[in-house]
Amino acid sequence: MNESIRKHIIEVIETHQRMVVELRESGIEILAAAAEAIITSFNQGGSVYLCGNGGSAADAQHVASELVGRFERQRRALPAIALTTDTSVITSIANDFGYENVFAKQVEALVKEGDIFWAISTSGTSANVVEAAQLAKEKGAFVVAFTGNTNSKLEQIADICFCAEGSTARSQEIHQLGFHIICKLVEQNFC
Repeated sequence: MNESIRKHIIEVIETHQRMVVELRESGIEILAAAAEAIITSFNQGGSVYLCGNGGSAADAQHVASELVGRFERQRRALPAIALTTDTSVITSIANDFGYENVFAKQVEALVKEGDIFWAISTSGTSANVVEAAQLAKEKGAFVVAFTGNTNSKLEQIADICFCAEGSTARSQEIHQLGFHIICKLVEQNFC
């Protein structure tokens, strides 16, 4: 077990090092652009809507909580909603319209021009996330995508896409670093 743990930790470190080398300025610019878009939206009365499936659903909730509550500093609450949390809404939409529409119907009801739609999908092909991102874009929202595969359907729709290639676990770990960087940059503007 000890050797397995050691290998896992080394893999995580190597993935983070690869992020620094491979993403270089483009990854940094993407994270900065996402933070700037969110700050602009908040300053203009917009909101952030997040979604994803499985671990990405948990990530959506995590980011929403950092924005509504706080990340590191005391500040006013910022309007962010994870579309993954209302089980009555999700199950009624899935039952009546199919699971591929659980986020799109919420986008139809809630998202407006100038909002941020933050889509998280390590594959970049999750039908319900892609469908919602497309609708959000059509409604005039700025679409931020976090994926684990380049040239995905989600990346093609998004205004900006942060892609952390690797296994699902490694992609999610890099995504979490990106989430925290963005939350910190956003928070600094509202303290």
